[in-house]
Amino acid sequence: MIDKLSVHIENRLPFVVYRKPNATNVKAVLQKTDKLHTVSDFTESGFVMAPFDHTREAILLPFDVVFMGNLDDFPTAEMSSQTANPSAEAKKEHLQLVANAVHQIQNSVVEKIVVSRKEEIISDTEPLVLFRRLCEAYPTAFVYLWFHPKVGMWIGATPETLVHSRGKTMTTMSLAGTRKFEENTKVAWSSKEIEEQQIVTEYILDRLKEVTTQVSVDKAETHRAGSLLHLRSVIIARMKPSTTIGDVLKTLHPTPAICGYPMEMAKQFILQEEHYDRAFYTGYLGELNIQEEIARNRNQKNQENSAYRTIRTHSELYVNLRCMQLIHTKRILYIGGGITKDSNPESEWQETVAKSQIMKRVL
Repeated sequence: MIDKLSVHIENRLPFVVYRKPNATNVKAVLQKTDKLHTVSDFTESGFVMAPFDHTREAILLPFDVVFMGNLDDFPTAEMSSQTANPSAEAKKEHLQLVANAVHQIQNSVVEKIVVSRKEEIISDTEPLVLFRRLCEAYPTAFVYLWFHPKVGMWIGATPETLVHSRGKTMTTMSLAGTRKFEENTKVAWSSKEIEEQQIVTEYILDRLKEVTTQVSVDKAETHRAGSLLHLRSVIIARMKPSTTIGDVLKTLHPTPAICGYPMEMAKQFILQEEHYDRAFYTGYLGELNIQEEIARNRNQKNQENSAYRTIRTHSELYVNLRCMQLIHTKRILYIGGGITKDSNPESEWQETVAKSQIMKRVL
């Protein structure tokens, strides 16, 4: 796998290599040309990379060449002991952004706004080394390294599923709240964090009414993602006969977990107040419309329980969190947090600092 990837990288051709949560193998998709493919109606099949702004086009890498590999084949490098801290100016700007969001929520119908910041770090660690480090550090995350010469290179380790679909059955999750993981310590979630997660859950359930039936919701539980803890509820539903995966994506994205609620008002605040382009941060990515053959049994006249083959389509898409953009030796980290009426700017700043450590460790 490494030889093929290295040649592909040297030739500056589009590719993605990824490791699914709790998986032991690594998958690669190589595109044969540098053509920029986009999604038109979500009937396409390939690896999709979609931006935060759902009015922009999503990028598609078709399954030209697909193969599996082993993480042990990926290169390693000695870890640096240097750490980079955000500037005082960066902290001042984020504190003001959070304060503005709280003011907006307290003086309007907006209940939640997810605000974010970016941080630039210089590092010459090779992308394939970074990928291996992320896989080893976060075995329960969806880890990826994605590149297109006309777009750029991104890498991440996200804990959050946007939607998994298999046939007409779909699964999503409501994820919110962030705490540092501490060994042998039982986490006690605050009312602010519980409220934030409940807002996300209720919004998703309300939106899913349009495209699904038979919805079930698990009780909110603590979910560990590396060195962080979150509140998570798993939601399972049945898509209506006329519903497609594209309909579900348009219904769910962007969720309150990465944008806010009501969505349009929260998004407008983000676009006006963050003063930078999120690009693919808080977008989504993953396998779109993979076809698989499945065996079933049915009774036929004069031939009982005969086996036959049928085609079923499945998709596995994740929210693009805990990610960074790689530009030569510059690493641009993206970090955010959900703001409600009771948010404290200093606490929210410290949360982004804790989240940034996830990516800084691998640098």
